[in-house]
Amino acid sequence: MNLNNWFEKGLTPEQYMDDLEYHKDAFLHIYENFQPPADDEFFGKIKGKNLRVVALAEVWCGHCMLNVPVLLRLAEKTEMDVRLLPRDQHLDLMDQYLTNGKRVIPIFIFIDENGDQVAKWGPITESTKAFVDEHKKDLPPKDDDSYDEKFKEMVKIVAKTFKEKPDFWSNSYESMKETLNEVK
Repeated sequence: MNLNNWFEKGLTPEQYMDDLEYHKDAFLHIYENFQPPADDEFFGKIKGKNLRVVALAEVWCGHCMLNVPVLLRLAEKTEMDVRLLPRDQHLDLMDQYLTNGKRVIPIFIFIDENGDQVAKWGPITESTKAFVDEHKKDLPPKDDDSYDEKFKEMVKIVAKTFKEKPDFWSNSYESMKETLNEVK
């Protein structure tokens, strides 16, 4: 599948950041404070591949709040151009990248100059998933009257932790780097 058209439809990182509302403070905090470790060999290897990224994301998503700023910093170091597509407006593409049958984001699709996919990352690292699952286990069933309130409380705790714990940022970066290291 040629992904050039999807790339062309996407928002620039600046346009995406202009639309931030729910997690703007945390997103910008991560973006301003995360720097990939110095690794000129890796950065040079990826620069030489002339990759671009099609990112399925939403500004309201906590996992995107964590991972998109990390991707943007990685992209800056490796000179990858990034375009972001709001998932809910691009379900035809999203449905080709389901996680366990669900539309979980973010999904980062790395493409070459021809628009061919060379790698895919997302939606989250195993350690992030374990952390979120630990907090989800105490939620009442979705049909319970208190579910929405309890879910919102959980999201606040998780988002605050993502913002304040650089280990999550580093784990995401290392996972993305591992994915990119497999590109031929």
